[in-house]
Amino acid sequence: MPSPSFYDEIGGRDTFVRLVHEFYRGVADDPVLRPMYPEEDLGPAEDRLRMFLEQYWGGPTTYSEQRGHPRLRMRHLPFKVNPDARDRWLAHMRAAVDTLDLSPVADATLWDYLQRAAFAMVNTFEE
Repeated sequence: MPSPSFYDEIGGRDTFVRLVHEFYRGVADDPVLRPMYPEEDLGPAEDRLRMFLEQYWGGPTTYSEQRGHPRLRMRHLPFKVNPDARDRWLAHMRAAVDTLDLSPVADATLWDYLQRAAFAMVNTFEE
């Protein structure tokens, strides 16, 4: 029998819904990050990030079915993602991860990926 995916191990869809919702609660009031989300409502961005993370961690492949290959760096090129934006993103994500009450191993696994992804999105060092 195959071992469960990380997605399943940490609670599946419900966990990712909570994670992403908490993250965007912080982004909504962030003066640096909020302008990177052109929609009036953050709902579409919330859905996209949730679907991406679910797929990445072994859940449904809805993201690719609806949007194609993730191409994260390309999708972020129109925005100025500097170290300040990265650090703000990580601060909101850390607060969101902390609401999940994951095991230490699961927390470290998720956080390691999120940090690597955030650092990879930096596309400028300009203010």
